[in-house]
Amino acid sequence: MKFTQRLAYYLGGFSIGLIILMFFLNGKEASCDYSPNARTTKNISSKPILYTDKTSKFVDENDLDSVAIVNLIKYGNVDFSRSNTNLDSCKIYVVENSYKSQNLELKLRNCDSTATLIDIKHTFN
Repeated sequence: MKFTQRLAYYLGGFSIGLIILMFFLNGKEASCDYSPNARTTKNISSKPILYTDKTSKFVDENDLDSVAIVNLIKYGNVDFSRSNTNLDSCKIYVVENSYKSQNLELKLRNCDSTATLIDIKHTFN
């Protein structure tokens, strides 16, 4: 069998496999969250987020809403050097992100069933 025939068979089978794969994965929300940052933010944003009195006041004063807070967490960068991940029950994470040209730093307590926004403040870089 010539090389061109083998190449044609390979490309034909490969394209059929891609079509079948696209058919099965169409509409599914498959994601590849393998980095520590992506896994942490996905874990936190999948839970109900509770607010302390201090953070509720900050959110009200700065015209933030719950969707903005979830997006800040979901698309933010976790600073693991300033986070306390050695705790057994609820780990503390520091997430940095920007919203409307303001740099914000969120401090979250991530427990098994809930995440609590402990502190949120402006950072100036």
